Formats: sequence, C-alpha cells, structure tokens
Amino acid sequence: MTSTFFGLETAKRGMAAQQSALNTTAHNISNANTQGYSRQRVNFVQMEPFPPTSINSPAKQGQIGAGVKVETIERVRDGFLDNQYRNESTKTEYWNVKADALKRMEDILNEPSETGLSATMDRFWQSLQDLAVNPSSTGARSVVRERGIALAETFQYLSSSIKSVQTELKKELNVTVTDVNFLSSQINHLNQKIAEIEPHGYVANDLYDERDRLLDQLSSLANIKVTYSPSGGNSNELAEGVATVEILNDKGNSIGTLIDAKQKKTNELSANYDSETGLVKSLTIGTKEIDVLDFRGLGKISGLIDSYGYMYSSEDSVIEEGIYPDLLKQLDSMAFDFAKGINNVHREGWSVKDVQSDVHTPIDFFSFGNRQLTNSKGAAEGIQVSNEIISSADYIAAALPDSEGKVNIGDGQNAIQLAGVKHNEFIIDGKKTTLSSYYEGIIGGMAILSQEADRSATNSQMMKDAINDRKQSISSVSLDEEMTNMIQFQQAYNASARMITLQDELLDRIINGMGLSGR
Repeated sequence: MTSTFFGLETAKRGMAAQQSALNTTAHNISNANTQGYSRQRVNFVQMEPFPPTSINSPAKQGQIGAGVKVETIERVRDGFLDNQYRNESTKTEYWNVKADALKRMEDILNEPSETGLSATMDRFWQSLQDLAVNPSSTGARSVVRERGIALAETFQYLSSSIKSVQTELKKELNVTVTDVNFLSSQINHLNQKIAEIEPHGYVANDLYDERDRLLDQLSSLANIKVTYSPSGGNSNELAEGVATVEILNDKGNSIGTLIDAKQKKTNELSANYDSETGLVKSLTIGTKEIDVLDFRGLGKISGLIDSYGYMYSSEDSVIEEGIYPDLLKQLDSMAFDFAKGINNVHREGWSVKDVQSDVHTPIDFFSFGNRQLTNSKGAAEGIQVSNEIISSADYIAAALPDSEGKVNIGDGQNAIQLAGVKHNEFIIDGKKTTLSSYYEGIIGGMAILSQEADRSATNSQMMKDAINDRKQSISSVSLDEEMTNMIQFQQAYNASARMITLQDELLDRIINGMGLSGR
C-alpha cells in the first residue's frame, strides 16, 4: 500500500519542478539581451507510478501517479540553421573584404576625374601639340617639361598608394590570423570545461552557447567544418560533446585541423610570405605547411589573401596574382611602355642644344632613376623626367632634319611625332593596344570586379540576415512568451502548494480527529 504521506511527496515534487521552471524562466529573462544566448526550456516527465511493475506488485485497479520531475533543461537551437549561418557568414566576409579592397582601389585611381592619370596624360599630349605649333617657344617647352613631371609623379603616386594599401592589407591579414588563433584557444578551453562537466550527467547549455558564438565568429574568418565527439562517462543524451574544427578549401576538403578535441589542443595558424616578392606563398596549421592555392576558399583570410596578393610556382616560373599585384603589374607595364615609346621617338629628334652645337646627342625624355629596367617591374614607381630635361627644357627634342639634313630650331616635326605616340599601338601584357585603350581597360575591368564583389556581398548578406532571422525566431528570448510561462508555472506552483495544505488538513483529521466519539 502507499505511504500515508504519499500525497505530500507528490505535491512536493510538483512544487520543486515548477520552481525549476521558474528559475529557468528567470534565467531566460535575464539573458534576453545577451549575445549568442539561446533560450532554455524545462522538459517535464511524470514520475514512475506506484506500484512499480513487478511480479510481486499488489493487485490494484491501476497504477497511482507519483507526480512530476524535471528530466532535462535544454536550449532551443537548430543545428541545421547554425551550419547554414556559418556557411553564409564565410561567403559574406570574403566578398565584403574583396569589395572593400576594390573600393580602395577605385579611390586611388580616382577615375574619371580632373586629377586622375587619364586627365594628366591628356594634358601631357596637349602640351606636345602646343609645342609642335610653336616649337621655338621657351614657355611651350617649359609646359611640356612640367606636364611630364606631373605625369611621372602621378605614376609614382599611384604606385606608392597601391603599395601602401597592400601594407595595410598585410597587417589586417596578420591580425586576422591572430584572431583565428585566439578564437581557437577560447573554443579549446570551452571544450575542456565541457569535457569535465558532461561525464557527470550535466548539460552545459551556457557553455554550448558561448562555444557556438565563438564558432560563428570563427566561421567568418575561415571556411570551417565542425564535428562533435562524446565526452564519455555518464553523459546525458542531450550532451553535445566536444567540438573538433577543421579548415576546408574551396572544394570542401579538409586541409588541416585547427582544434583537435580528442587531443585537447589547438594548432596555430600562420601566414608565410615570400622573402623577395613579399606575397603570401603558404600557410601553416600547426606543423603542416599548406600551399596557398590549396588554402584558397572563403572567409576573411582568403579574401585578404586574394586582395593583398599571393605567389606560387608553375613550370619553373613564379606567378604573382591578386587584386593589388595585378593592378600594380598593369600600371608598371603601362608606365614602362609609355616611357619606352616616348623615348624611342625623342631620341630621334633634335633639341635646341643640339641645334646650337650642331651635334645630335640622343637623350631620353623619361628615365627610371639609376635603374636600367629590363622589364616593366617597378616602372611606375621609378619613372621620372630625365635629369637633362629637368636641368633645362632646351633638351626637349622637338625638331627633325629636313630633306637636306638641316635642322631648324623652329621645326616641330618631332613634337608632332611625340604627340602621335598617344595613338601608337603597343604590345602590353600580350595585347596590341594603345595606351589610352589599355588604361580604359584597366578602369573598366576594375569596375566590373567591383560591381561583382558588391553584388555578391549584398546577396550573401541578405541570405545571412534571412537565416539569422530564422535562428532568432527559434532561439531568441521572447519576453511576452516568458511572462506567459512565468504565470503558468507560478499558478502550477501555487496549486501544488495548495495540495500540501489539503494533505495537511487530511492528516490532521486522521491523526487528531479519528477515535474520538461525539466529535
């Protein structure tokens, strides 16, 4: 038979269960604005009934309910949405970085404008045409010299600005790699705490939330894959276990383990730069070196590498790629071929100095300082007006000999030839084109890349926001819902307390009232 105090125990269990539910509700309300927090709920189950099922159980009409108990307190979260969110976060940050890098590039080139390279070059061509009209004018020669200096300085400014932004991107890349290692260390520390708690049957909801928050941040920096393994011991069925984090390439294949949950350690990530080019050549995870082409995928790190630049070997040659290295290479090619084209024509002409001495001394209009360039690398940074022309505008070769070999100081035929270089075709980057068409191609290509990056970043952000809204609809705390739950649990608690009062009255009647006659 049941105990005399059986009803008291049933009511007490009800009060304890509702008290746990109220405590959980208070916890949810307190963390309504906590970043990464997932609302929690209490799972009630009925107690094992009396009498228990056995061969010696007493014959009764049915089992008697023994009340309620709290089986688990679980957090409300959808793992599928977590994976979707992290995938979109990886894409979004990658395209945001590229869009920002291209925006900086557009700001540097500043085209179309009155101060950009295109306008500066047009003014240089115009000064040569003016010199052709009035070749004996000292003022016209001075204008050509100053326009040439301005053009060289524009090339130099663009080159130095590009390299300056590259330096900033390199610093940002190093900081991002440090962030990855810091987040990995924190996640590994949480893994260790979770591994200590779960074997005792506890469910570490708040630790799971913090770990997921860090994993969300990590997913924006690199393309990661998260797998879970049990902690062992007497783990609850809701226990998530410890998390192992791997970095994936653009094909979805693992290229290294960042957090090894089984070994309870992290493998630090580092970027390796080529000593000559300064570009990224590989990355290291722990002791494993990964070629930069194998690492390329999504996330902020890949976006920074694609923007800053990387290098690799292919068929005994070194290939340099990236948004900024490509632009710098194109700018160098343009400056090199421009200077070479002007110099070839200028060396054929006669200057005022030549006419005065009656001796033709070929000189270059542009030089590259003390360097003798055999290829275009570094041309935009080093281009300058030659020292002879800087010292005197009379060294500008505007004239050509006539049919009898005589040179007139007022002749402007070579100035016309110099101005005509604008329309000459060059082989730049393997393409036959004019200087203006080549530069227009650079600007147009950059605009297309920028639009594509902006479009991809916007689309990814929209998808990320949509998934996050779905996550929040499931996991976030609704104060209205929590207030409703609080009233519900409070009323249930009061009802259980009222049952205890009722049981007390029954026992009082049985103990103090039975056996007394006349009452």
